[in-house]
Amino acid sequence: MSGLPKPTLAFVIPALDEEASIGGLVEEIRAVAGRPDLPVTVTAIYVVDNGSGDATAERARAAGAEVVSEPRRGYGRACLTGVLAARADLVALMDGDRSDLPAELPLLLGPILARQADLVIGSRTLGTHEPGSLTAPQRFGNALAAGLLRLLFGVRVSDIGPFRVIRQRDLLGLGMREMTYGWSVEMIARAARHGYRVAEVPVTYRKRAGGESKVSGDLRVSAKAGYRIIGAIFRVRADRSPRRSVAPPGN
Repeated sequence: MSGLPKPTLAFVIPALDEEASIGGLVEEIRAVAGRPDLPVTVTAIYVVDNGSGDATAERARAAGAEVVSEPRRGYGRACLTGVLAARADLVALMDGDRSDLPAELPLLLGPILARQADLVIGSRTLGTHEPGSLTAPQRFGNALAAGLLRLLFGVRVSDIGPFRVIRQRDLLGLGMREMTYGWSVEMIARAARHGYRVAEVPVTYRKRAGGESKVSGDLRVSAKAGYRIIGAIFRVRADRSPRRSVAPPGN
């Protein structure tokens, strides 16, 4: 086994007006990528600029990331654009607010590399989170979504966390359709429907490094996000179309 090449991994980070945090996050990831004991080779860090009006793209590029432009707004759309740009066996997704710890990547890699899981999610609920990092509406929404996933798909998760690892071909094989806030929960629902093994590992969650949350700081936006999240679960449940897959460009 020691003579085999390491699997490759690309980070995909959707970002909208995250100039205060994105540079530091990219630097953290680069430090992790340089560790000789890391069981994968990090090929790229893709920051998907989702139409920022600040210096997000410039600061990400200066820190060493590859910046991909996706001016059409939508969290899921930005994620998919980054995944399609990736050239790697595995994809690690995380938000651009520097709340997750890239140093915990090996925790998420473990079940996949051991062939015990196909999608691994970092659970802030099972792990630890700084006071104020998860608002009451976030905790309620996570619990509600997790309950619906268990009831409708039989998959047991405690959190719909943004930090997750999956093989690129598996993610593209899900036929993702939700291009807004429901992306993360749709991924879990479709993974369960496709028979993927979904696992959780405890992770640490920090308060965002700067800027403002696009969801939790605005009651109207929070309600809209909740509607999209719950709607995505029921849309997957009602979807009886054949499996669809999206191939990366050039494949």
